[in-house]
Amino acid sequence: MKLLLDFLPILLFVVTYKLSTIYVATGVLMVATIVQMGITYAIERQLTTMHKMTLGMVLVFGALTLVLQNETFIKWKPTVLYIAMALAMCIAMWIMKKNYLKLMLGSQLELPDAVWMRLNVAWMLYCLFMAGINGYVAAYYSTDEWVNFKIWGYVFPLAFMVGQGIYISRYLGTEQTAEADAADKQA
Repeated sequence: MKLLLDFLPILLFVVTYKLSTIYVATGVLMVATIVQMGITYAIERQLTTMHKMTLGMVLVFGALTLVLQNETFIKWKPTVLYIAMALAMCIAMWIMKKNYLKLMLGSQLELPDAVWMRLNVAWMLYCLFMAGINGYVAAYYSTDEWVNFKIWGYVFPLAFMVGQGIYISRYLGTEQTAEADAADKQA
């Protein structure tokens, strides 16, 4: 259900684009994201920082696209969002000495600190990769090709999530976590 809710605004954006224009699709994306966040808030009684960043950027870049009638803004929104996420994780980790992922997910997952650190670095690199690839497609390909990339490009986050799941699966469970923590401290 959550995955469908996360995917719904981009799906509606692509379908609307195929049936209409980038500007109508951008308006649909903005409304769908507001509805998505409303449903998320109704279910979870809060919005994460990531939710707030996504909503803010969709609304700002969407408004710029519509007001200025320039599709460049909506095409570059994912790049800016991914760079902002990577920077936030980097600043949190190296300047504030906090692990952003652990702060967000620590109540749901019990993992050794070394694993949290590796996951945080992996997420930073993933965000930079996604920023780069979206930026490249936005800059060098047509809007039609960019919209197609928005759908087919979901192979990257899916592959990343599966890889991350495989990586952390060996650390799940209190006995394994304690053993992994001890092994990480020795290493």
